Amino acid sequence: MHETQTGAPGTRLPMLRNRIVSQAGLLAGIAAVFLLLLLFGDLNLVAAIVGFLAVLAAVVLLPTPVSVLDKTAPVPHSDTPAVIVQPAVLGVSTLAFADALIDPCMVLDRRSVVLHANAAALRQFPGVVNGNPITFSLRNPELVQAIDGAMRTGTSRSFELHETVPAETWDKVVVAPLRHPGVDWFADDGRQFILTFQSLTELKRVEALRTDFIANASHELRTPLASLLGFIDTLLGPASKDAAAREKFLGIMRGQAERMSKLIDDLLSLSRIEMHQHVRPTASIDLASLLREVREGLTMQAKAAKVDIRLNLFAGPSTTTGDRSQLYEVFENLLDNAIKYGAGGEFVEISLAPAGRPGFQHVVTVIDHGPGVEPEHVPRLTERFYRIDADASRKKKGTGLGLAIVKHIVNRHRGQLSIKSKPGEGMRVDVFLP
Repeated sequence: MHETQTGAPGTRLPMLRNRIVSQAGLLAGIAAVFLLLLLFGDLNLVAAIVGFLAVLAAVVLLPTPVSVLDKTAPVPHSDTPAVIVQPAVLGVSTLAFADALIDPCMVLDRRSVVLHANAAALRQFPGVVNGNPITFSLRNPELVQAIDGAMRTGTSRSFELHETVPAETWDKVVVAPLRHPGVDWFADDGRQFILTFQSLTELKRVEALRTDFIANASHELRTPLASLLGFIDTLLGPASKDAAAREKFLGIMRGQAERMSKLIDDLLSLSRIEMHQHVRPTASIDLASLLREVREGLTMQAKAAKVDIRLNLFAGPSTTTGDRSQLYEVFENLLDNAIKYGAGGEFVEISLAPAGRPGFQHVVTVIDHGPGVEPEHVPRLTERFYRIDADASRKKKGTGLGLAIVKHIVNRHRGQLSIKSKPGEGMRVDVFLP
């Protein structure tokens, strides 16, 4: 304060002007008093002017009263030392950093309590609540070990988190200590952790597809390719001038080519579904109209197999949230299987009804009255390339992927698939949808 008053003239003038402005009310009151004294004859003009100038000089030159300091008291807060402001600024920047990430991110304190979860974390882990320990919503032993290890050592830890509910996902989780500059980690009672999740789901799906292709698809493709090569050699050799044999072999070759094309289409469809299985659909569709469309699409196939399709729909609302094309594929696959493998029963049933099960609104049921299957086969029917009778399946142009596709689509819609069958009693498939 004293340095400012004794500084250069260029710095004094703004200060003197500010003092006069700040005391304008007081000076106006004093001027009014002198004016009244002058009017009533108690004071002559010269004395009034001299007295007012004296008061003005006192206001300008004397030290600022305490009341003036009170008015300007909030200003010095901007000069607060950085060591006091730093924790608050750091906290705000940490939250901003977490919210800026597109991947799930959480901030934990030293007790593993969630201080903040960004929008991506809340979408992927809806059970996470700020103020609750992370173990309330993510009960994973590896997560607890990683946090404990980071707490003991003050270094980052990472592991792979595999979740199966509501959909199968994989994430790389990194637990990293959040260090404050100049503060010892182990002595800081306010130490925090950053938890980040990087999705590995798509990479795992691609790896699974590659493994399945090498183990199963290559074998499925080898047989028709061998048949094609054999028929081509025959047509180029002994049967080159035999018109009847050429027509017969070309028909078989076309069937084998169609089989390979169907297998590739199913593999691509399964790959696309698995890639997006963890992303729930958001469109609104009418199940009743969808089932009518599925029945109409398979009417000619049912007539060729001498099977009647009986559709039963309840009168209530049938709207659900889902992907129309994928749900069409589900019910088309199920009805197609019922027609192919349940043809001995002369009719198949497809129905829509209220689910009657907590968490679900609708159930679509497909029933055939064919030979059925042994109970030990039922749990494996949704495995890729699983066949009870491989030769019979190939003759019916089956790829062994239909029910695997159905299972993954139902999982993506957060539904449930139930299959029941006994020899001689046909098969019943229930699809529960929310």
